[in-house]
Amino acid sequence: MDIIEDKLSIEEKLSIEDGRALNAGVYTNFPFKPKKYDGHDHSNLKTCNLYKLLPPEMKKEVEINLHLLEYLHILPIDTMGIPRYVPNLESKHGDIEDPNLIYKVNDQIYVHIYPNKNDVRNFYIPIEPILLTGVGRLIKEVEIKLVDYLTGIEFDPENLKEKERILKESLDAICIIGNKKPIDNSTSGVKKLFGSRLFPVKDDPDKNHMYITKEHYEALKYSVLRDKIGVGFLDPYINDNKIEDITCNGLGPIFIEHKVFKGLRSVIEFNDNDTLNQFIIRLAERIGKPITFKNPIVDSTLPDGSRINIVFGDDISKNGSNFTIRKFADIPFSILQVIKGGTLDYRMAAYLWILISEGMSGFICGETASGKTTTLNGITAFINPDSKLVSIEDTPELQIPHKNWTRETTRGSTRGGGVGEGSGSDVTMFDLLKAALRQRPNYILVGEIRGVEGNVAFQAMQTGHPVMSTFHAANVEKLIQRLTADPINIPKTYVDNLNFVIIQSAVRRPDGKLVRRVLSINEVLGYNPDKGGISFIEAFSWDPVTDSFIFSALGSSYILENKIATRLGIPGKKKKAIYDEIEKRAKILEKLNNEGIVNYYDFFNTVAKITKHGILRIQF
Repeated sequence: MDIIEDKLSIEEKLSIEDGRALNAGVYTNFPFKPKKYDGHDHSNLKTCNLYKLLPPEMKKEVEINLHLLEYLHILPIDTMGIPRYVPNLESKHGDIEDPNLIYKVNDQIYVHIYPNKNDVRNFYIPIEPILLTGVGRLIKEVEIKLVDYLTGIEFDPENLKEKERILKESLDAICIIGNKKPIDNSTSGVKKLFGSRLFPVKDDPDKNHMYITKEHYEALKYSVLRDKIGVGFLDPYINDNKIEDITCNGLGPIFIEHKVFKGLRSVIEFNDNDTLNQFIIRLAERIGKPITFKNPIVDSTLPDGSRINIVFGDDISKNGSNFTIRKFADIPFSILQVIKGGTLDYRMAAYLWILISEGMSGFICGETASGKTTTLNGITAFINPDSKLVSIEDTPELQIPHKNWTRETTRGSTRGGGVGEGSGSDVTMFDLLKAALRQRPNYILVGEIRGVEGNVAFQAMQTGHPVMSTFHAANVEKLIQRLTADPINIPKTYVDNLNFVIIQSAVRRPDGKLVRRVLSINEVLGYNPDKGGISFIEAFSWDPVTDSFIFSALGSSYILENKIATRLGIPGKKKKAIYDEIEKRAKILEKLNNEGIVNYYDFFNTVAKITKHGILRIQF
């Protein structure tokens, strides 16, 4: 009994049952009838008829990853044809009417985009090493041997790096690449079995080892790390940098928002509530924020920085437990990439460049998934490179290129805004904003203003600390209503500390595509005592008919002429020179784009050099 209990404690450390729970009851519902595949030997690929039909680039991939070739074997090639292999997925591929293509996620994972004849959402099919024939039965065997091998080893299961190192070392000790000769060579068929590259040798007298092929070893390592370190079947989605959102609405398929193919439907789905609830519980524990019926809602972050929201139980979610994961790129979009996507144009970016470099405060407003944070990240590069910045967020989303950057995040009173957090008292956005005022920043960036922290943000503006933030509001009027009402309660006379407001939205073009556009950039004039309201003017506006932008404030900008020009000491008669500066900076941005300097950090470094050499000095 003691031995069993000891093994179970080690198993708990490894989260072996965790791995099974993250996959058990999760079904793969292919949109085609998979062809029967016998897992024949691929030691000589030249003898494989399917391999001979593949284009050169696809051949190179299957030579590296046999599981890709095995996946191709189960496809109905006769009716659908061989999928097109795309080494570099681009936005143009999203225009394909019935996409049947495969692209590479990383060294081991591929994705098949398969056309859906019955719905607007095409299928998203992850192709993983665990698809390799024979891996399924090997996984159970290697888990048992891992439990035996790790008995007595002490390590912290919450330290993911240490856990990953020990798992890799353990697999190296257990698995031996190569075939072991059989004890009885006269056994019928044994030689043939042992000579195969695809199947490991059975009847191993050394029970502590597994003799397997290199392909099987890589597949086992992938499986163990995916389920014990990662988040199980969700790992391919997390690793795919083309995915923006992953949504489970309850029972049924996983839905995906893709940067290239927009809305997709995964072949992975949940078919019963018990399995879904078990997965949700394990997932919440994995990220260090346990979920219960008493506390059924979790907002947290995954180890890669993605934001996750979980709702547990069918009493508050009628279709069952659900979760949504919002992914963020490792390297944010630069403002040039935002411009390329059509969200705004060069002249608007040049205008914002002047405002932000001169310390103006602004909000980026819009609905959820309108691209507010992407735009905020992009325009942050316009803040003077020698500035000290403090960012304040609930969940880390902002990426700031400046060297002198203090990054603050809130903390709940119970365990968990993410992996590795401890317990302690609440630290709110309000608390962090008050602390930021004592840190003498040149700019304060707030991930999103929602409550009383908005009042402190305006106090910061009044004391000369520029603030930029995102805010949920559909237009300037709604923004002002929310700012001056509970719980923010900004006096109307304070609102003129806010200089500009960007209104951004996800809009549908005539061709049906959903795109993100800045609907307007507005200049806040201040409180009008005669009308009892806040006055503002529209500096830029979006024309939906031509999908272009209009500079409405050309020659009459309140901020440019009465704030920035005055601050720079430009005489009244020469204030119009500031509009020439917009055109100059717009041309600089266009030139940088044409020269390919579009990477977020490359762009920032180039702007820093331009600033240092005095090229941006306004001439008057």
